[in-house]
Amino acid sequence: MANMNPKRNEMPVQDPKVRSTNFNEVALGYTEEQAIDEAKRCLNCKNKPCVGGCPVKIYIPAFIAKVAEGDFAGAYDIISESSSLPAVCGRVCPQENQCEGKCVRGIKGEAVAIGRLERFVADWHNANADLSAVKVPASNGHKVAVIGSGPSGLTCAGDLAKKGYDVTVFEALHLAGGVLVYGIPEFRLPKAIVQKEIEGLKALGVKVETNTVVGKTISIDELMEEYGFESVFIGSGAGLPKFMRIPGENLKGVYSANEFLTRINLMKAYREGSDTPIQHAKRVAVVGGGNVAMDAARCAKRLGAEVYIVYRRGMEELPARHEEVEHAMEEGIIFKTLTNPTEILGYNNPEDRRDPMNGFVTGMKCVEMELGEPDASGRRRPVEKADSEFTLDVDCVIMALGTSPNPLIKSTTEGLETEKWGGIIADENGLTSRKGIYAGGDAVTGAATVILAMGAGKTAAAAMDEYLQNK
Repeated sequence: MANMNPKRNEMPVQDPKVRSTNFNEVALGYTEEQAIDEAKRCLNCKNKPCVGGCPVKIYIPAFIAKVAEGDFAGAYDIISESSSLPAVCGRVCPQENQCEGKCVRGIKGEAVAIGRLERFVADWHNANADLSAVKVPASNGHKVAVIGSGPSGLTCAGDLAKKGYDVTVFEALHLAGGVLVYGIPEFRLPKAIVQKEIEGLKALGVKVETNTVVGKTISIDELMEEYGFESVFIGSGAGLPKFMRIPGENLKGVYSANEFLTRINLMKAYREGSDTPIQHAKRVAVVGGGNVAMDAARCAKRLGAEVYIVYRRGMEELPARHEEVEHAMEEGIIFKTLTNPTEILGYNNPEDRRDPMNGFVTGMKCVEMELGEPDASGRRRPVEKADSEFTLDVDCVIMALGTSPNPLIKSTTEGLETEKWGGIIADENGLTSRKGIYAGGDAVTGAATVILAMGAGKTAAAAMDEYLQNK
């Protein structure tokens, strides 16, 4: 019998006062009873608009119907036909703007909690699956390389492995997962979950080579000409941070969000005795308003700091997911909106004679802003208020202003065309200016969402398969 409750089942979470002191996952997940009850809210619409809102085209009503029946293994089989990373997507995808945003139940109530159900199914599978029973697809005789083990690379590798390709993923860092392990905090996406997903791909035959910087230790041309890879997918992401270029950005205590989060998430710098310790600041300003800014702010809070989000537009214009903003506010993050930094203040360390500018942060000059006419993006342009300068008392600043692709691959691959801002130029199927070389995800679009990167990896895998089968 259908569940016509207009409200979705609430997700159990850690208490804000408790979770703001630890790095354990905030959301605790549905019970079997909650998942079945929530699944029964799905109307199995004739036109299935939710599927159209999913970048990887998961057959959502079918998997939800299986959950409603209590057939969680069947639900996972349906999801895995389209997605290689369901436990990840169920946690970090902006479902409210995609599948759930198209849900008919959302017209007169709350949308079906599609993301929470996907997470439940994936977690159930990971807890009960026997990877030794996974059958490696028969080889089709073709060999492909994937550069980068983030969401686009892993998706591309998984789809190709299922078709019988000999797939090797090359990762620059010592641990596979890309932004999933260095960028997204443990309390949003436990790293054990990411590694479990990667183990599932390895069970399909995917090989992963870490500590390999393509463009430095080996080139794409060498992969193809000397190592026999017939096609290459570039999913190297966008890890080059942006700064404001204001005075004081070279002071000690100023981080890019990339560095700060990598130290926290990948290097576990918050643990006692860490090999890569991080400054335990008293007052931290995080400049930016996206999901990365929320992640950095919430990590700094867990290190014991008083934390400010400094954003030049208003609360309504914050680009971060509503859920992430809500969680940050619950945890005590202070939002200084309509505020723009102009200078980072500091003093010099008399013991450090190497660089007279290598001082420590003591504050940040800011000005108040107000919203004017819309700019090219459609958002109202922030305009500085006259005589509004003030100083924010902080001893650490984290710049979360976005990223661009690392120029290493483009500078070492002859004939690979790129945009002026650094993104690799690729067509709708991911094909670059070089025959047999495909690209997708943040390396092409600039920083975007995990699920969009996965969609690009999926599209490129299909195009690479067609190219190699017709070669």
